[in-house]
Amino acid sequence: GDLLRAERSREGSMYGAMITEYITEGKIVPMEVTIKLLENAMTETLSSPPSAPGWSNGFGRFLIDGFPRKMDQALKFDESVCKSSFVLFFSTSEEILLQRLLERGKTSGREDDNKESIVKRFRTFLETSMPVVDHYRERNKVVEIDSSPSIDEVYAVVKREMDARLPKKGPANE
Repeated sequence: GDLLRAERSREGSMYGAMITEYITEGKIVPMEVTIKLLENAMTETLSSPPSAPGWSNGFGRFLIDGFPRKMDQALKFDESVCKSSFVLFFSTSEEILLQRLLERGKTSGREDDNKESIVKRFRTFLETSMPVVDHYRERNKVVEIDSSPSIDEVYAVVKREMDARLPKKGPANE
């Protein structure tokens, strides 16, 4: 999402208007655009020194929020960029999501934080994104986290799960 919003507002972007249209309609931006933006951002980070953000214990690590959202994206990303180690899946009720997103919409400035767009996004998620979660779940790569509690409680669970799954030592520490 952040990469798409940044690209949308970037001067001279060849994708900006198209990204705006897709986001406003609650639709998924074409895979080729999203993967290219992700690949560019990852390549830029990995070309920086190992002490820069994106590096931890000698490993280049990335937490990609909101992607993949479709099965073809998942397969293409795993094939052409890198395989996913694991997937964090934050679950809660639609009622809580709607309430939180409408509240966020009061200050976010995002035109897609309105009830109509949110309802479309719920439908899109169930139809196209849930099969991706199921795909990774079948491969024992899903870490499901109940995101109904407070931010601090959810953070504690995420930290524990990440610490349990990420290598403690890398080439620089061995």
